[in-house]
Amino acid sequence: MPDQTVVSPDTALPTGAAGPMLLNDQAYERIRHDIIVCVLPPGAAISESQLGVQYRLGKAPIRSALQRLAHEGLVRAQPRRGYIVSPVTLQDIEDIFELRLLLEPQAARLAAGKVDASRLKLLDDVCRAGYQPGDVASTRRFLEANSSFHVAIAQATGNQRLAHAIESLLDEMTRLLHMGLTSRNRSSEMQHEHGALVKALRRGDGATAEQICREQIEASREMVLGAALRSRALMTMAIPTATATGAAR
Repeated sequence: MPDQTVVSPDTALPTGAAGPMLLNDQAYERIRHDIIVCVLPPGAAISESQLGVQYRLGKAPIRSALQRLAHEGLVRAQPRRGYIVSPVTLQDIEDIFELRLLLEPQAARLAAGKVDASRLKLLDDVCRAGYQPGDVASTRRFLEANSSFHVAIAQATGNQRLAHAIESLLDEMTRLLHMGLTSRNRSSEMQHEHGALVKALRRGDGATAEQICREQIEASREMVLGAALRSRALMTMAIPTATATGAAR
């Protein structure tokens, strides 16, 4: 029996060659989003059949999505057992923060005097609403606004390759922040940091913007590492050696 996509009676299915591609993209975007925001947490076992039921999509789009996600390193194939959501290791945390420190402070310096202050304010207003530790929906809104805030700064540099690299990095960062924010409410600290950064960017003070951005990233790293070291789930996972990590990537 061919795979079928479950849709509401009043929803028209796309026709022609574009139909399967649309479903493939939909499956990929939805599963990827749920991995990033930890609805599908690091280390979780997943399968095509389970995801098909969960997202109400056929096997073909789910299989295509998992192949793309495996290529990105967000899931890992387990022979004869389906897939697991890629665990987060201490080395992952160090690598991601090291890259952020290389890219984002420089982007803040370059963006000084060029930002759309009204757009940053709208995003900052969402962040100012804060979040409740343990409340998945409020944490997700907060982190999506926070990520968009930093991507907007990167886009203001006019260097789209830099902006794209930072956006991809912040997607990975979101998984780490979900771990840290569930153990500690840091929204008031981040609100103060955002406010100071926006002021520096608006007045064109690149040096101050760069310094504030660096301090923000260092504070986030301390929070995430603290949460990771307290996490029984992470600490019981096998932390790959340098050789094994290199082979896996």
